[in-house]
Amino acid sequence: MKAYQTLLYYCYSPIENAEEFAQQHLAFCKSLGLVGRIIVADEGLNGTVSGTPEACKAYMDHIHADERFAKTDFKIDEVDEPSFMKMHCRYKSEIVHSGLRDPQVINPTKKTGVHLAPKEFLEMKDQEDVVILDVRSDYEHNVGHFKNAVRLDIENFREFPEKINELAKYKDKKILTYCTGGIKCEKASALLLHEGFEQVYQLHGGIIKYGKEVGGKDFEGKCYVFDNRVAVDVNKVNPSVISTCRNCGKQTTKMINCANPECNEHFTQCDACGWKLDGCCSEACQAHPRKRPYDGTGYYVKIPQAVNLSKRKHKKFPAKT
Repeated sequence: MKAYQTLLYYCYSPIENAEEFAQQHLAFCKSLGLVGRIIVADEGLNGTVSGTPEACKAYMDHIHADERFAKTDFKIDEVDEPSFMKMHCRYKSEIVHSGLRDPQVINPTKKTGVHLAPKEFLEMKDQEDVVILDVRSDYEHNVGHFKNAVRLDIENFREFPEKINELAKYKDKKILTYCTGGIKCEKASALLLHEGFEQVYQLHGGIIKYGKEVGGKDFEGKCYVFDNRVAVDVNKVNPSVISTCRNCGKQTTKMINCANPECNEHFTQCDACGWKLDGCCSEACQAHPRKRPYDGTGYYVKIPQAVNLSKRKHKKFPAKT
């Protein structure tokens, strides 16, 4: 057993006075010595927390003791060190930013795609009448995705509704949606059903649970995660590396943020190009006067400015679809 654990979870369940709950929950997490990132909204919880096994057990017991969150499914990873540096618990309008905020139209507690256990997903995914749909952002599926999956060119999950028309050609198929832990699929599958897709399914527990329960077969590359680990291994059956360095095109799984804070693009870059460009995506960013010192990790605790989305549309090595 390793010294620490990291818990990934979500739960769609209405929370009254959610802003106040977020403040109280932050204090509770800190009292256990946990670090991580939790989003609280009127519609539920979405979190990744890390700490000692004892602290993580106390946290899970606390969540399960609350009838609102009693069915929360925790994905547990053993790690050598905590996966975060601080503890954050914030109130937001949604627990995953989708823009689908009207519970009268999209409500994961009432109607979503059929949940498939990892074993069921494995058995169905290669059938002729099935389409595997990745509902994550491009920087996530560029570093890893299921073999033959349909991947959308989206910078953020909130763009998913705009892509529904591109999926119309699959309306007579069984749509198997998947994401990291399952949370995005709840709303993505609900939206597909709302838009007239009749056979919609979702991988329960996401890529992480699939790797733990059935070995991750046919998941190519690594799985992007939203903590200091950045990307984790999933496939123990037929693993591969599919992502490439933005600058030279060589295979690499290393993801960094551009050292220029006014760019801050999140991309894959090999170590050689990283040191050559001081952790920047280009020579122009390398010459920027605000460039942050590069220590080989490409990870910066404080991000002064938002990502420059216009730059991402001009990647040298775009993902194949």
